Amino acid sequence: MKIIGRHIEKAQFQEYINSESSEFVVIYGRRRIGKTFLIREFFNKKFDFYHTGVANSDKDTQLSEFNYSLQQTAQKLPNTPVNSWFDAFHKLEHLLENSKNKKKKVVFLDELPWMDTQKSGFVQALELFWNKWASARNDILLITCGSAASWLFDNVINSRGGLHNRATQQIHLKSFTLAECEEFFKEKKVVLSRKQIAEAYMIFGGVPYYLNFFKKNLSLPQNVDAILFAEGAPLKNEFLSLYKSLFNHSDKYIGIVKALGTKTKGLTRDEILTSTKQTNGGGFSKLLKDLELSGFIRKYYSIDKKEKDAIYQLTDFFTLFYFNFIANQKHNDNNFWQHSIDNAQHRAWSGFAFEQLCLYHLSLVKQKLGISGVLTNVASWIGTYNHKKVQIDLLIDRNDGIINLCEMKFSKGVFTLDKVTLQNLLNKTEVFRQNIKSKKAIHLTMLTPFGISQNEYASEINAEIILDDLFK
Repeated sequence: MKIIGRHIEKAQFQEYINSESSEFVVIYGRRRIGKTFLIREFFNKKFDFYHTGVANSDKDTQLSEFNYSLQQTAQKLPNTPVNSWFDAFHKLEHLLENSKNKKKKVVFLDELPWMDTQKSGFVQALELFWNKWASARNDILLITCGSAASWLFDNVINSRGGLHNRATQQIHLKSFTLAECEEFFKEKKVVLSRKQIAEAYMIFGGVPYYLNFFKKNLSLPQNVDAILFAEGAPLKNEFLSLYKSLFNHSDKYIGIVKALGTKTKGLTRDEILTSTKQTNGGGFSKLLKDLELSGFIRKYYSIDKKEKDAIYQLTDFFTLFYFNFIANQKHNDNNFWQHSIDNAQHRAWSGFAFEQLCLYHLSLVKQKLGISGVLTNVASWIGTYNHKKVQIDLLIDRNDGIINLCEMKFSKGVFTLDKVTLQNLLNKTEVFRQNIKSKKAIHLTMLTPFGISQNEYASEINAEIILDDLFK
């Protein structure tokens, strides 16, 4: 099957193959994002050794399956049991030393976190394998990956033990961009307009596993119903499955994203604690960090605030959609999405989801503004005006003396800027200017699907970004 996009990652793999030293590569990213698919397809499923961990299994099962993978790879290996992870990796060394491959020997260990069962000694054995044997050679390409990004960071990337600074390369495999989604749908012969692709993205994110359920003979709303709401829909139970597969004590993580799902603009740490009734401390910090590393939430700051005032916001498109339309579903409507188009709840959700879509493609926003090479700080801001809360969701603070104050509007067609909307924007700008006391020029910037109509108010807008700009 053809690899869609992933041009940077493919170039990195080729670089590691050509390297004159052994490489220890860690690949992480959200579950369902296509890590295993990318690695398998790039290497054409030809590995000198390949093994994947077994979910929710004990040490004996993990070792038995690892040994089975060794035997399947090299039939001439002694068919002896392995009693520890040290035995297992010694056997792997023996396999690789006797390999007829004179080039880079590619070892792919998939779902690495699942192999590390309690008190198994897995990490220590992996340390010894790499530090004593593999790193001393120049012909080993060790590729490890897993969806539990926090485990990979704690035990490999930021390890304080024997693997400290041992991973030579790391790749964060992210969601498809809009352009990659467009290429993906073309490959599947699913015909959608760019606005419809954007709407699909706002529901499923750029997650290939989810997008693969689209059928070419169905419209976008019909596809959404078939994938999420119809009887037997393939992703009907995805939410709980997703979090349970990633996190131990998944209920604590779900409590946090549920709290954030009720407040689209985000919550402070204290507000999350109050909402979830969880205990403050290092354990809670780890929950937040795990969700952030796994791509479900983001931590961001107001332009004039400090670390303690950080805001946490739910950014996973699928989770956001779940809390808006599935979590409290009290109906059995197989055509729910077709019946929900353009109602009040749909409009409120789509406005926020479009904001997240723009944020995810921020590099293309900067490209359109012609500031790709300019040092910038991206932030938000919250203030008050006439005793009312004023919030600016996207500020691009530029090193060339300009701040782009961005307003994002998801509209069916060309957006008409009227007097009231413009006045609100000008009020926001003035309140922001007075509070920040910045001497930089403030440029009003509109992000809409099809641009703004050129009426008497449009001249106040300094820059426009349209949906096509995000498909580059």
